[in-house]
Amino acid sequence: MTVWEELKARGLIAQVTDEDEIKEMINNGKATFYIGFDPTADSLHVGHFMALCLMKRLQMAGNRPIALLGGGTGMIGDPSGRTDMRQMMTKETIQHNIDCFKKQMERFIDFSDGKALMVNNADWLLDLNYVELLRDVGACFSVNRMLAAECYKQRMERGLSFLEFNYMIMQSYDFYMLYQKYGCNMQFGGDDQWSNMLGGTELIRRKLGKDAYAMTITLLLNSEGKKMGKTQSGAVWLDPNKTSPFDFYQYWRNVDDADVIKCMKLLTFLPLEQITEMETWEGSQLNKAKEILAYELTSLVHGEEEAKKAQEGARALFAGGADTANMPSTELAEEDFQDDSIDLITLLVKTGLVPTRSEGRRAIEQGGVSVDGEKITDIRHTVPKENLQGKGIVLKRGKKKFHKVWTK
Repeated sequence: MTVWEELKARGLIAQVTDEDEIKEMINNGKATFYIGFDPTADSLHVGHFMALCLMKRLQMAGNRPIALLGGGTGMIGDPSGRTDMRQMMTKETIQHNIDCFKKQMERFIDFSDGKALMVNNADWLLDLNYVELLRDVGACFSVNRMLAAECYKQRMERGLSFLEFNYMIMQSYDFYMLYQKYGCNMQFGGDDQWSNMLGGTELIRRKLGKDAYAMTITLLLNSEGKKMGKTQSGAVWLDPNKTSPFDFYQYWRNVDDADVIKCMKLLTFLPLEQITEMETWEGSQLNKAKEILAYELTSLVHGEEEAKKAQEGARALFAGGADTANMPSTELAEEDFQDDSIDLITLLVKTGLVPTRSEGRRAIEQGGVSVDGEKITDIRHTVPKENLQGKGIVLKRGKKKFHKVWTK
């Protein structure tokens, strides 16, 4: 099976232009391709995971990835898939987020000896002359065609700012610059980026002639990746300080039965033959497949040692054991207590199991909170300090979230 055939078999490819040329370049390690990452937070999340795995997979086949960090486009915000305008960020915040992205990407991609590049589009976007851009690039775009793009149609009724309207032009200009500066001949992006990506391909060919070989591929990065990137309690981050390795493992250990094989194909590097064998698994075997998925992905993001710890801790909990050594934990200070006790809602907030007190009350009233295996439905419930000393207690919210709380 060729590299291209494997990408299709894993369900990664949604739409392409110039498929024969793309296939030849990828199979022979001739592609220099880019994927963009807008720095909207200080950590990547599992919604970016598919893109990173794809970059790693193609690099292993001899192709050259470019991770394009959106220091310029991040100051505008992409309207794709959104019903409201993004909050504007300062240059300092954007730079901080970019620095965080770099550290995390280096776990997936080998940037040594020019095998991959990390580029910031602020290098060319922030110094653009507006009138020159209008004359040089704006003339290549039809407003009618832009408004027909799905990413803009979704926003027209609620309001599309002129600021966001320029995003397609800026993203297209990114590909144009990457083509000229680094020989980037291919771009990848999610299915909601298709119109923006076609704009880049067409810009290159209009400016540099039909012989300019720029090609686009869209994947299931956003329709599947964004779905995977969010849970009821927010994003699942790749930063261990925001989502612990244990919680990261638990997230994948508890994916829906129908999604296990799909996630195996899209995100792991297990051979397809091995994954195909698991497609017939049911019952307890399906739970084993979830363990394999969780271990593989936790190892990829956090390393084998953390993956083993998370697996051992999860198995102990599912077996009713008391091993809390590898569970996320919070140590309480003396000032956290009043009259040598602390209320349950405060504990839920302090551990991050709920974002607000009101959500904590709701979770308790709905029977979704337990302390050391005992369900608590009284919103006034308090925990004595003496119960938290030593080994502490285990808080549980829902079926997936565990947290150890203790004090000296």
